[in-house]
Amino acid sequence: MKNIGVVLLLAMSVCGAIAQEGLVRMNGEVAREMPWTGSVRVDLLGEAAMSRGPAAGGRADSMGHAGGKSPWLAAGMSLVVPGAGQAYNGDYWKTALFLAVEVGAWALAYHYDKKGDQQTDYFQGYADEHWDVVQYGQYTEGNLKPSRPPYNWRIPGTEGRPPWEQVNWAELNRMERDIGGYYSHTLPPHGEQQYYELIGKYPQFNQGWDDADLSLPPNYDVIKANLTPQFTYYAGERGKANEYYSSATTYVTIALVNHVVSAIEAAWSAPRDNGVHAEAGLQVVPTQFGMTPVPVMRVQYTF
Repeated sequence: MKNIGVVLLLAMSVCGAIAQEGLVRMNGEVAREMPWTGSVRVDLLGEAAMSRGPAAGGRADSMGHAGGKSPWLAAGMSLVVPGAGQAYNGDYWKTALFLAVEVGAWALAYHYDKKGDQQTDYFQGYADEHWDVVQYGQYTEGNLKPSRPPYNWRIPGTEGRPPWEQVNWAELNRMERDIGGYYSHTLPPHGEQQYYELIGKYPQFNQGWDDADLSLPPNYDVIKANLTPQFTYYAGERGKANEYYSSATTYVTIALVNHVVSAIEAAWSAPRDNGVHAEAGLQVVPTQFGMTPVPVMRVQYTF
């Protein structure tokens, strides 16, 4: 390859000298000067070519290179809509791939989020039907003997209402704090997310379920060993909702990652000649002495 380069450089020098004379004999007569207006280059990475102008349909640099796509534009398009930058680059199968991942991820995220909502409605309804805060309060006060009575946690005149409407939550929580020990949590007001979580998570709240054996003594180990079937079932149903929401979050994450990966890939694929490109050659330029070949060296990095 080096020998070929030397021969081509010598040939270019000869051609340049001929062009500098600028006189061509045609049918025995002196014709007008015919300058050579192109350029000759040798690609140091192994490609030799003669350029007479820019490639059709593309931009050209000073060495006659056809311009590539803008990596910044391609990345920005794919960051907004995965696959858009690939379409801009003309990589249509990649466009289809990134769009398929995007649509699939968001569809699955929506699906599991809806399942989580439905499961949440179900386990909360189950709790409202089978867990009784009044029963829990009565067992707590009667069996654990809190230290600073009286505890006016039951609101007079509310009999017949839903259990959670019969309770003064500040007094109930004061009673729980005075007990301490394995009564490690105070019950949040009905309707809060923590209310529905705690009653199916800690044995402290086991005695509020309507299948609880209220004759059991208030001993942590005994209560833990005798969790009611409803407590266990409810805990499992609440866990299903959490799993659905976790799956939804995972697919949202996949969709966001798809945006980033698509943008990076579009930026990388946009230029058609990524990497280092080095050339040496002769560029014919007009001077006061006529058309003169001028040595040119060019190194560029495209991205």
